[in-house]
Amino acid sequence: MSKSFENRLADVIRKPIITEKATNALDLNQYTFEVDHRAAKPDIKAAIESMFNVKVIGVNTMNPPRRSRRVGKFAGKRSQVKKAIVRLADGDKIQLFPES
Repeated sequence: MSKSFENRLADVIRKPIITEKATNALDLNQYTFEVDHRAAKPDIKAAIESMFNVKVIGVNTMNPPRRSRRVGKFAGKRSQVKKAIVRLADGDKIQLFPES
């Protein structure tokens, strides 16, 4: 675990990503999260295991380049987004959608 997230694992995970592709991956027990772009795979694994009380088998990350965005004559950059796909052990689940 890196020193930057040693005492604050809750800051690693920003939010779950709910897209059609991520929802289809739920059948394979894979969950997609937006994470801090400085977080390493051991940080993400420790954060998921401590927050949701599950066993993580694997973590895949992708850190695409920042995208340029233009609104009229103003140009800028979108924020840096790092995605993590987390595979859980059989029998473990994360409740993303609360049941009503």
